[in-house]
Amino acid sequence: MLHLCLHHSYCLPLSLCLSLEGLLPLGLFLPVLVGIPPSCPSISFGLTWPPMFCPPPSGGHHRDDQGSCLRGSLTSLPPYLSDLAHLVHLDLSFNSLRVLPACIPQMTGLDALLLSHNLLERLPEALGALRALTFLSVSSNCLKALPLGMARLTALQRLDLSENCLEAVPEEMGTLSSLTELNLASNRLQSLPDSLANLQYLRLLLLPSNLLVSIPPGLARLPLLTRLDLRDNRLRAVPREIQEASFVRLQGNPLGVPEPIPPAPPGEDPAPEVPRVLLASDADSFTVTSHGCSVALACGVRMLFPPGATIAPTTVRYQQLPPEPHLVWLGPHDALLSAVLELQPHGTPFQQEVHLWLPFVPPRAWHGCQVVVRTLSGHTWKDLETHLEKEEKPKRLWASCRVPHFSWFLVVSRPVEDSCLVPREGALLCSSGDPGVKVIFPAGVTTEPRHVRIQVVTVSGWALGEDNEAAVSPLLCLSQDNSHNFLRPVTIQLPLPPGITGLSLDRTHLYLLHGDPQGLAWDDITAQVALELTHLYARFQVTHFSWYWLWYTTKSCVEGLARKVYDRLRLYRVNFIALQRRRDPEQVLLQCLPGKKVEPTLKRLKPRYRGPEPSDTVELFEGEQFFAAFERGIDIDADRPDCVAGRIAFVFYSRLKNMKEIYVTSTVDRKTQAVKGQVSFYRGAVPEAVPEEAVRRRKGPDALWLATLPIKLPRLPQGEGQGPLDGLTLASLNLGDPESGFLTQSNLLTVASRLGPDWQSVALHLGLSYPEVQRIQYAYRDDLDGQVRHMLLSWAERQAGRPGSIQQLLEALEQSDRQDVVEEIQAILELGRNKYQASIRRVGLASEEDPPSAIA
Repeated sequence: MLHLCLHHSYCLPLSLCLSLEGLLPLGLFLPVLVGIPPSCPSISFGLTWPPMFCPPPSGGHHRDDQGSCLRGSLTSLPPYLSDLAHLVHLDLSFNSLRVLPACIPQMTGLDALLLSHNLLERLPEALGALRALTFLSVSSNCLKALPLGMARLTALQRLDLSENCLEAVPEEMGTLSSLTELNLASNRLQSLPDSLANLQYLRLLLLPSNLLVSIPPGLARLPLLTRLDLRDNRLRAVPREIQEASFVRLQGNPLGVPEPIPPAPPGEDPAPEVPRVLLASDADSFTVTSHGCSVALACGVRMLFPPGATIAPTTVRYQQLPPEPHLVWLGPHDALLSAVLELQPHGTPFQQEVHLWLPFVPPRAWHGCQVVVRTLSGHTWKDLETHLEKEEKPKRLWASCRVPHFSWFLVVSRPVEDSCLVPREGALLCSSGDPGVKVIFPAGVTTEPRHVRIQVVTVSGWALGEDNEAAVSPLLCLSQDNSHNFLRPVTIQLPLPPGITGLSLDRTHLYLLHGDPQGLAWDDITAQVALELTHLYARFQVTHFSWYWLWYTTKSCVEGLARKVYDRLRLYRVNFIALQRRRDPEQVLLQCLPGKKVEPTLKRLKPRYRGPEPSDTVELFEGEQFFAAFERGIDIDADRPDCVAGRIAFVFYSRLKNMKEIYVTSTVDRKTQAVKGQVSFYRGAVPEAVPEEAVRRRKGPDALWLATLPIKLPRLPQGEGQGPLDGLTLASLNLGDPESGFLTQSNLLTVASRLGPDWQSVALHLGLSYPEVQRIQYAYRDDLDGQVRHMLLSWAERQAGRPGSIQQLLEALEQSDRQDVVEEIQAILELGRNKYQASIRRVGLASEEDPPSAIA
């Protein structure tokens, strides 16, 4: 049903309010509205879709699988709607308009026009005919320029042009003398006109996430300005009067830092001068032309497109993804050092290779390991030739490489790999990780040249466990492109295990093991090869490549022991921690981290969190999945993308953060008693053969239990409210009245949980001063939800008993582009009115002339 409300005032002409979010063309239904005389009485009615028509989904009300709002199908309006001369509010948000309908500039009585979340690429010059317009919202469109006719909108007070593609603001914008709020966030502005300093009534000027390199100094002298947001721009220097103003926000700008120039690859001349692009934090794409460009992304990634890399202009899209098993391939001894960077379009080749710099965290130890960029090429993962670069101030590490096309990219640490091309004449391949490891290819070993690779994994003493008499050589991993055996035996040299020499060893205790990298099986092949021993080395001959390992032990059978030791090589000793915020114990931080990081992490979190001691040390594989579940009276809201069967899913990576912050709830009323429970960590999908050391003792029915930590929600003192997710009915704040609808404290807490970072905008529109907002932010500086709750409940207490407070809240939410919360509040109010009218009729106080449906 399409609802149209016509409001009438005895002393004013007829006013209309029309909302067309996500509708089909209205030619069949609206002709009857045109020409309604101003003297008609108040009307409230609805237009129903005929049975043969199916209404489309309303734009902005339905969401896709990722939670984004879906657009409606409205692309135009009937011409005869121009006769609605007394229409004052028109909302066309969340639709598919590419051109502003011609009838809109003729609605000269419009006071508010909402066009956000459409596909508008330009606005007509005729828009200046809307002389009565005070609010115009064109956010989240595709505008590249503004019409000069906007200068005639002299009554305009609030203008929202955020999230467009604007590259410049016309000088005529300074003639909008009534403007109090101007939002130009998330555009492509590089400069601002000096005429903006003429907007003497301007209170809010929002310019975050642009490409600004300079700003007019006169903005600091605007008499009523309370907020100037310049965050996440390219400002390297700003006028002194702006930098010292208390209402200016400059975070995210490279103030005082010279513009970086990507270094040239080793051995090559510096790259020619190319355009430089610095992307803001909310930008996800940029355009590359044949001139090339140097790009710096907000996440720290840098790219250099040389001139001629593309023939035609190409739009490049990027996103940084959390590491997931299907996006990350790790070898048995690899470690992940970065998030996953996706560059699109996938597979599109470039005329010249693109230079890519990825930031990463350093590995645990540099000795014996190698940092490389790994990418998915087709259906296989490939390691690119990588160079490391270091910046002292600020201290950063980059892995640089050249890519021929785009895909997924990540930085990993792997054992040092050496390779060579073996010709018919033979070759010698030595390991740079351990010079004692050599592979000798004799002449005639192959008919066609083949590429071979070797890796050496050093085995630490802790991996050998309780076998004090065992000693092992480095693990040698050999591979080749060709799967065929060699034509002649290949000689391999391995160092003898530490502490063992060829003159003193007992050959009956020496074992050569052959490993299968696919099945992770180990076979004793000592009796099948002829071991040649020197003082420090053992040599033997093979005809195919695999993994080889030299053991010295008194055990008569070492295959099973080798399997245990190999699995321990792939394990990380970690701890689980579960901490509760000091201000709000319902907010719980879960984290899994290597054992050596526990103490410094707890020391850093101690001022904000408290909780039980960390778990005992357990062992996890790199890239292993595990879960956290709450038990004994404590639950978690399961409406989360990472919640599987009531358990919060993690993927452990030794070098990255493995943490989640969540809210826990209880069905018990905490005014009468405290709630005790626990969080248990369970292992997820792991390889079939899990070493015994990795599986702790059973706890309950789950054999893969790892650790359990206690959680306690304390009893609430008398008079203290519940947490934001408790769901208990609380007393009314008398905000509103039963006849028109009222909101309880529980309703306001629900609203607070939905606002998030938008609370500051809502607070300012509710009339709170900017210093008061700053005080709230400082008082709850580590608690975003506490900021929202304090702001909303303190405002509601001041408004208790005053008429019009609910309407003020709705208007503030609309002005902050939170229509979703507005609709939720309206649904709550409608339910309250229904209950009130039903109670009136139930006790016989309703007038006999009032129809039962007259609830609104």
